[in-house]
Amino acid sequence: MVSGRDVIGQAQTGTGKTAAFSLPILHNLASSQGQVQSLVLAPTRELAMQVAKAMLEYGQNSGVRVLAVYGGQPYHFQISRLKKGVEVVVGTPGRILDLIEKKARYLSEVQTVVLDEADEMLSMGFIEDIEAILSATPTDRQTALFSATLPREIRRLADSYMREPQAVTIAAAQLMVAQVEQRYYLVNETDKLAALTRLFEVEKITSALIFARTRLGTGELANELTVRGFPAESLNGDLSQEARERVLGRFRNGQVK
Repeated sequence: MVSGRDVIGQAQTGTGKTAAFSLPILHNLASSQGQVQSLVLAPTRELAMQVAKAMLEYGQNSGVRVLAVYGGQPYHFQISRLKKGVEVVVGTPGRILDLIEKKARYLSEVQTVVLDEADEMLSMGFIEDIEAILSATPTDRQTALFSATLPREIRRLADSYMREPQAVTIAAAQLMVAQVEQRYYLVNETDKLAALTRLFEVEKITSALIFARTRLGTGELANELTVRGFPAESLNGDLSQEARERVLGRFRNGQVK
């Protein structure tokens, strides 16, 4: 990517691909008056925020301005940031396309476009949005596509919008976790809470993610665990984006187990 060549990277999560495209982007940034030079598309707001944070950390001594855009934020805030000037935009396809319609030429100077987890964006129905976004960027841009799998639709996208891309593959065998233990317990519905509590008492579990069947169930379970001395919080779609970020922050900091 440093040389400006288009790249197709077949890699799964956890292979260091964020650094693989972020560092070349930061290396190649030109001095500017704040035009968007690089665009990274991600399937979810969580991944968009994660990538933007990583790029800010990688470029902390360069003064690079990185903006994460996704649904759930006010349009006027994102448009204001774009007008003030940013070099890198990381966002979800739907919101990126909305901003194109509201501020038509903010991608006119883009030099590099990255499609991160392209197969996930395909499965979520973003393929038409991606094509519209690519069509709104200069034809001589550099394009990098990263995907765990390369289904036919992704290959068609590459054929249409990329120029003689260099293919790079990280074999799945390299990603296998050495030791994963899986267990299941057969318990009655009424005994689940007691069984879960007992598991936390006898096992050395420093942190845990528990999946519940309903949104209401997440809140009820979090309350019951907290009462029993295991700090827990619920995370579900009823929470605002800001509230979800606060919960995840407390989980990462160890305030919530």
